[in-house]
Amino acid sequence: MTNLSKGTSDGQIRWGILGTGFIAGLQTQDLIENGFTVQAVGSRAPESSRVFSEKFSIPTAHDSYEALVTDPGVDVVYVATPHTYHHAHALLALNAGKHVLVEKPFTINARQAREIVELAEAKGLVALEAMWSRFLPHMLRLREIIHDGTLGEMRKITASHNQNLPKDPAHRLNDPALGGGALLDLGIYPVSFAFDVFGAPGNIRASATMTATGVDRQTAAIFEYPQGQQAIVDCELDAAGANRAVVTGTEGWVDIEPTWYNPTPFTRFDTHGNVLERFDEPVKGRGMQFQAAEMERLITAGFTAGTVLPPRESVAVMAAMDEIRRQIGLRYAADATPEGAPND
Repeated sequence: MTNLSKGTSDGQIRWGILGTGFIAGLQTQDLIENGFTVQAVGSRAPESSRVFSEKFSIPTAHDSYEALVTDPGVDVVYVATPHTYHHAHALLALNAGKHVLVEKPFTINARQAREIVELAEAKGLVALEAMWSRFLPHMLRLREIIHDGTLGEMRKITASHNQNLPKDPAHRLNDPALGGGALLDLGIYPVSFAFDVFGAPGNIRASATMTATGVDRQTAAIFEYPQGQQAIVDCELDAAGANRAVVTGTEGWVDIEPTWYNPTPFTRFDTHGNVLERFDEPVKGRGMQFQAAEMERLITAGFTAGTVLPPRESVAVMAAMDEIRRQIGLRYAADATPEGAPND
């Protein structure tokens, strides 16, 4: 049994880590520090798997992804490979009967996302996008504020994700063959946030500046909604920014401090700028344990979808990303034909 609000576990559900990169290490550390059972890790490189397992004291190190997903000692697989491979590796795990927590962005496009979700539904398994910020305590409190109506009629959100990242043309972030660009790596956060607050937009208007390698260096979009609300989102991969988010209503606003998608404080103001609430709840580790707690809650309850981030919403988010990419002229190979991702 899990405690979602505390991000803890009783350790009965057994995790397998698919991939041994930086993000896999962050998630694994948060799992271990909060009582989750990490049973196995798998990599295409046996040495990488061995080193990772020794670092985190994981009992089993597999030398292939197939061996990991077919391990009878694993209940749920965390897919932490580059996002061009999420689709293939999520399907691999689902077809082996394992629940999947898939790193964000969930996939390269909506078609891939839909295929994952439909397979999970058909098999009665959980396919949850690892949009970890959705499950953080300050986001849970923000939803309560919006739901209770103290902000009045919701009008606008603004959210940015701008970082100064490697500029090497050969780097994954700058390579269209590897799904590079600001939108998928960084823009997924503010886009998902817009869906969290307002849902799917009725219309999207997007603009971007491209790199010499053909991916988006910076992208901005306005999401327009039938009741007149707007979400203004932007991302950039070669210049750092404040990375704040603001939610505005007719009776006040909430200012989420940098970095808004990390565990961070926020302040709620009335229309005159008077402080009504200061939320500042410490979080152990990076905060990725909360999405794992949600995964375990769903599995234990026998659900395949929750309310914080239903799988079908991850599909809708990817559809919005597809539309932004269409408008800015950013295409990937997977848009035309299913990718052939290595699985061993």
